[in-house]
Amino acid sequence: MSTSDGASGDAVPRRPYHHGDLRNALIDAGVELAAQGGPAAVGVRPAARIVGVTPTAAYRHFSAGEELLQAVRDHAFDHLAGAMRDNIARIPAAGDPATQAIHRLHAIARAYIEVAPSNPGLFQAATSHAGLPPVATADATPTAFGMLVQTLDDLVDIGVLPADRRPLAEIVAWSAVHGFARLIADGPLGQLPSSARNAASERVIEMVSNTYGRPRADP
Repeated sequence: MSTSDGASGDAVPRRPYHHGDLRNALIDAGVELAAQGGPAAVGVRPAARIVGVTPTAAYRHFSAGEELLQAVRDHAFDHLAGAMRDNIARIPAAGDPATQAIHRLHAIARAYIEVAPSNPGLFQAATSHAGLPPVATADATPTAFGMLVQTLDDLVDIGVLPADRRPLAEIVAWSAVHGFARLIADGPLGQLPSSARNAASERVIEMVSNTYGRPRADP
């Protein structure tokens, strides 16, 4: 998807740049641009205007809008991964390995549904690319997608999820929560009363759990 490096983009207020970490300042500006206008609004020149530096200075860190957009995507998925880790940390320590893994699947799905609709433009920017997200960062930290993959692998290893149902399970589970989150974020389900939205969220999470977190009955 194309990104904007044109003269427009002053909807986000300019702010003076007073510190030395220009790269991160530009990423923060890109996040603001995405929040207001989605991936098409992210560009090096608009970000430079927000930070208060020249385009020449900004291009030393990001040679094109797509590079900045990728950094914005990474930021969004890092935030999502943090929310997943927070949810997982709240799981009670007691319980057998199968129950723990099922709870992790719940926590991951719930974090996606809670976080993604909170910033529709950034959410749209995060998923505006071809291919699956990486499973780990450069320093080998599991990404949001990686945590889903690992949890599904754990369910197989524990014996909850039959091995023949494991292939592509991460794509199916991700599609379910992503589709629902997108309908909430910028689609018709955004108009649902909060009680109905919360109830529907729990049904989606339950559907994913019942599909991959419950052993298949023998015929």
